Amino acid sequence: MSLGDDHQSSGDYGGTGQTRLRLPEEDGAPRRGGRSSSRSLVTVVGVVVLLIAAIAFANRGGDDSASAEGGTGDKPKTSATAPTGTRPVQSGFAHDEQGAQSAAANYAVALGSDGMFTKSERDAILRSIIVPDRVADFETTLDRAYSPDFNKAVGLNQDGSTPKGYTFVSRTSPIGTKVTEKSADSTTVEVWCSGLLGLAGQNSTAPVTSSWFTITMQLAWVNDDWKIVTHSQKDGPAPIPGDDKASSADEMAKAVKEYGGFSYAR
Repeated sequence: MSLGDDHQSSGDYGGTGQTRLRLPEEDGAPRRGGRSSSRSLVTVVGVVVLLIAAIAFANRGGDDSASAEGGTGDKPKTSATAPTGTRPVQSGFAHDEQGAQSAAANYAVALGSDGMFTKSERDAILRSIIVPDRVADFETTLDRAYSPDFNKAVGLNQDGSTPKGYTFVSRTSPIGTKVTEKSADSTTVEVWCSGLLGLAGQNSTAPVTSSWFTITMQLAWVNDDWKIVTHSQKDGPAPIPGDDKASSADEMAKAVKEYGGFSYAR
């Protein structure tokens, strides 16, 4: 979970160090850009389906169960990867450069999640990651973006629900982050991402496709946490496609159900 014909959202919504992937011990964010013309649409709207949030708990690509056990005593127990929806931490991101990068990476995950396609979940995400005085503007813009026609374009029913027998996929994975501007209470972070969007299942008219894009977020330190002030997106950088054989619709649907999406990216 884009916004523009060129997969770039409106600029109105929107120290460099190396990125380290880890699960933060802070409370923070819980779309996508050019995956297809549909994804572009959301980008253009201001947050690309990608706009994002403490909300990563909105990322629901897997099963509802939190764990599964082996069938016999001599088999090890296994844990499902699907997020439980329970927030593992109770505090905000650190008030420093790395904290801002962590916030931006997690907000990208939330904004690119399938939760953005449901009005109630989308609003909850925006309230979690957008500065308070901009929430209403973001809600209005995204309500227009996630229209019945847009839902239909990505394979969903007009009300945003998933057709029976199919599995909807909308995930964003941060590859790296870079700070381009910073001050004590304002930091601009670029997040390089890859994403998946589409409907997995036999005879899908919108099969799951991948894309590469970069999201730029201006963050402000508000109420002891980093929040989004503006957001924009552009295509790439994209690597040369490999020789991987595309999986079948059934294989893709099975993978989405078995491999839960991440709530925390960095």
